[in-house]
Amino acid sequence: MARILTGVQSTGRPHLGNILGAILPAVELANKVENDSFLFIADLHSLTQIKDSKILNENSFQVAATWLACGLNPDLTTIYRQSDVPQCTELAWYLNCYYPYQRLKLAHSFKDKADRLEDVNAGLFSYPMLMAADILLYDADFVPVGKDQLQHLEMTRDVAARINHKYGDVFILPKEIIEKNNQLIPGTDGEKMSKSRNNTIDIFESEKTIKNIINKNIITDNTPLEDSKDPNSSTVYRLFKLLASKDRSGKMADNLLAGGYGWGHAKKELLEEILYTFSEQREKFTHYINHPDEVEEILQKGALKAQKVAKKTLDRVRKNLGYN
Repeated sequence: MARILTGVQSTGRPHLGNILGAILPAVELANKVENDSFLFIADLHSLTQIKDSKILNENSFQVAATWLACGLNPDLTTIYRQSDVPQCTELAWYLNCYYPYQRLKLAHSFKDKADRLEDVNAGLFSYPMLMAADILLYDADFVPVGKDQLQHLEMTRDVAARINHKYGDVFILPKEIIEKNNQLIPGTDGEKMSKSRNNTIDIFESEKTIKNIINKNIITDNTPLEDSKDPNSSTVYRLFKLLASKDRSGKMADNLLAGGYGWGHAKKELLEEILYTFSEQREKFTHYINHPDEVEEILQKGALKAQKVAKKTLDRVRKNLGYN
């Protein structure tokens, strides 16, 4: 049985792009009985940017509720908050002491964020070693990553190999599972859906709010109702095609090309498709929001399991480093 570990940022409620591009594929992988899956909510990582305790706590809850609403089975996956496993930060310190400063300076994510953020703190700089601790602490065999995170996994293998070379087989060297779904999920402006661009669609908002976002934020051209329209030039159609069946998306394309069918009609169908596609997820999310104790119970149960695995690994590390 392979152990698969996935971490998710606790930066607020995931949007449609997150759900289609990352969450649903990860849930499908995690729910396979042949995998031993660990999913952690990276609230310690979030502290590099978010300094409000209430926001940190609420973000973790919203993320957990979203994953559970999207079908993650807590009986098959160990889901927990990163901060509930204190062994993680202890291991991160050991890894920092075995990894060259100059190599950390080469991290793409740090260089990118250092140019954009006002709060360039030491936690942001040592972020890759905390990520390495997240992975190595649980003897993960595989880690699903996008291409933008591949360097961090390479750093994880590097620091693990350095310690293994000195002390023997202390760590398992994890392998990557490259996320094949690199399909761009368009936001309301046609660019990649991202909170930083303020172009997201939140499927858990009220029907009225989602309708307003679609109608006001998705810009369409002024082609007259009776004229033919190019489906592929429209963000409305691109989003609809991601959600609807081949027959339904084909029918919308035919209607747009034929004329007599306007962008207002297409937006109405997009709204209906979102509500239909995610009806079960919306219902479950509302349940978890109204029953936070259920979410907390699941997270605490997961934390207990994660702590047992983490303690076993950390005891092994401490013994090799000379602390036991």
